[in-house]
Amino acid sequence: MTASQEASRPAPAHLPPAAPWPGSWQPLGARYQPGTDGGGTNFALWAPGAEAVELCLFDDDGAEARHPLPEQTFQTWHGYLPGVVPGTRYGYRVHGRWDPWTGARWNPAKLLLDPYARAVDGVFTGHPACCGSVRDWPEPQAADTVRDNRDSAPHTARSVVVHDDDDWSDDRRPKTPWAETVIYELHVAGFTRRHPGVPPELRGSYAGLAHPAAIEHLVSLGVTAVELLPVHQFADEEFLRGRGLANYWGYNSIAWFAPHGGYSSSGTRGQQVGEFKRMVRALHAAGIEVILDVVYNHTAEGGEQGPTLSLRGIDNAGYYRLGRGRRGYTDYTGCGNTLDTRQPQTVRLITDSLRYWAAEMGVDGFRFDLAAALARGSDGVDMHHPLLAAISQDPLLSRVKLIAEPWDVGPGGYQVGNFPPLWAEWNDKYRDTIRDFWRGARADVAELGYRLSGSSDLYQLGGRRPYASVNYVTAHDGFTLRDLVSYNTKHNQANGEDNRDGTDDNRSWNCGAEGETDDPAVIELRDRQLRNLLATLLLSTGVPMLTAGDEMGRTQGGNNNAYCQDNELSWVDWSLLDEPRWRSLRELTARLIRLRRRHPVLRQRAFFSGLAPLPGQLPDLTWYTARGNEMTPADWSAPTAVLGMLLNGGAMSERDRHGCPLTDDSFLLLLNGGARPVEFTLPPRGPFELLLDTAGAAGGPLAPRSLRLLRLPGT
Repeated sequence: MTASQEASRPAPAHLPPAAPWPGSWQPLGARYQPGTDGGGTNFALWAPGAEAVELCLFDDDGAEARHPLPEQTFQTWHGYLPGVVPGTRYGYRVHGRWDPWTGARWNPAKLLLDPYARAVDGVFTGHPACCGSVRDWPEPQAADTVRDNRDSAPHTARSVVVHDDDDWSDDRRPKTPWAETVIYELHVAGFTRRHPGVPPELRGSYAGLAHPAAIEHLVSLGVTAVELLPVHQFADEEFLRGRGLANYWGYNSIAWFAPHGGYSSSGTRGQQVGEFKRMVRALHAAGIEVILDVVYNHTAEGGEQGPTLSLRGIDNAGYYRLGRGRRGYTDYTGCGNTLDTRQPQTVRLITDSLRYWAAEMGVDGFRFDLAAALARGSDGVDMHHPLLAAISQDPLLSRVKLIAEPWDVGPGGYQVGNFPPLWAEWNDKYRDTIRDFWRGARADVAELGYRLSGSSDLYQLGGRRPYASVNYVTAHDGFTLRDLVSYNTKHNQANGEDNRDGTDDNRSWNCGAEGETDDPAVIELRDRQLRNLLATLLLSTGVPMLTAGDEMGRTQGGNNNAYCQDNELSWVDWSLLDEPRWRSLRELTARLIRLRRRHPVLRQRAFFSGLAPLPGQLPDLTWYTARGNEMTPADWSAPTAVLGMLLNGGAMSERDRHGCPLTDDSFLLLLNGGARPVEFTLPPRGPFELLLDTAGAAGGPLAPRSLRLLRLPGT
């Protein structure tokens, strides 16, 4: 039997009755050890405050067998059971004090997931028995202090023993340099749910994303990395289940080593692990890196009246940031709890998870949701935090791509520009500036200049490079690109919250009509705005990030918070490519990415100096007014919606691998965010070649709300 066959083999109908042997306290989790006698599995769980730990094994009929773990070493309970093979389902029951006033919430009636489980089988039903306390206690203010002794096992998921000795010897990681990276943010399921080229049985799965029809779109578009919305095992919130909805985005993790079983087409008894790896291999073979959006800042257990699914029942005070009274939680995430990364074991859990995905699952990088919450010490956000230090000095993690969402919802949580070297950041200042410029909401262009040229004001002083800025105009959270130019306000009624959810600060403009319209003038303006936004993004210095479907006009009908819409509202609509209007937008996107890839002057590795290499030559970057004059300090603060940007390919500071200066063509980017045409006097450096005009003009005045790109070859 091969390792892959063994990994997917179901557990025997009857589990071994033998008592556990002592086993080993490390590594944590369930580790299968093959042998001529059928092998067995070592189980190890860190639970320092527990009085006893029971390992619970489940046979194919769901019958439970409990085995007290016999040993405790260095705060870890452990034992080895012969005959326990891959595919076996298990969980823990942890005994200890019930004293919520001191943060102690042990409750052996609750079946708990192993924090190190590599696969999860089943779902969380949301039954009240999953809660550690009596939620419907007559005195609601005291409900979280009364222990609920009902058994949660019939209503919750199980961990799964997994064995996989894959060494990745046949995999070739793309290792794309940061400056050459183009990120494409997508949802594993939503990307292929409606894809006609993917077999129906594979749509919405890891295997669906690995299918040649899905990969062909990514390759032809030219992106170098996919950033996957959360794929760690996650759970739906109770309030969503009550509305008949689900957590589509997946920002509600509960098992940080397990690929989400709902995205597996091959099974959930360990098969999801192999399917995920095959997806990564297929993407790597196509030259595409895999970046995971990871949620380590909170868990699906929520606040003090939330379910007890894993960490809360193992060591509540050891894993979560508790409030001053210890009974409740400090919530910097808006999700009811916050992981306490001041604790060594929490740092270990997160870094062990990251290393597992990077080393054993083939992942190339991570985008950290609400990363500021992970860097919180006892006195606010600390960029010398132990977790950040542990990642930066780790020989593996320091070599993968690290992207911070540099904020959380707590005081002092907005940290754009403050993360240390090695880290890139989602740059929301770029997003807001570009949106404002093209909707005509900016009185001057000073902020625009910084964003187009790599945001040196945010990153240069910290010793970072332009690729520290992940530039984006849209992301999963908010309007799609098409909706950004079609709606002035959000339309979130389908979420069941009376349109109260989602931000009201959209910085959008509907171009004269709210929602879909047949007005040719409005449609033409919207299409031009789409071209403006995409071209600006892909011609800016930094790392561009596209959102799946934006290149083909995907719409959510004005919903700017579709986190709970696991349906056609959120899924990529591939039929749009049958329409010339949207097919041409996709072709423009691919053309711009190709242009960026061919010309290093468009993806600089160092910040511009504004200096000429030799007397009499042009600087590496020159800014122009519409009159063709170089910008002065007064021009930067004067009211204007027009800007010219000349990138000099003959004055780049970069060198090739042999130390020779790199040279390239020069490019002149002209932007008119105003409502009137503008005569733009070109600098006396021509002749310039017109590459793009988003208004479709071949020359003459720069049309209102338009962008023009010109090239000066061989400078």
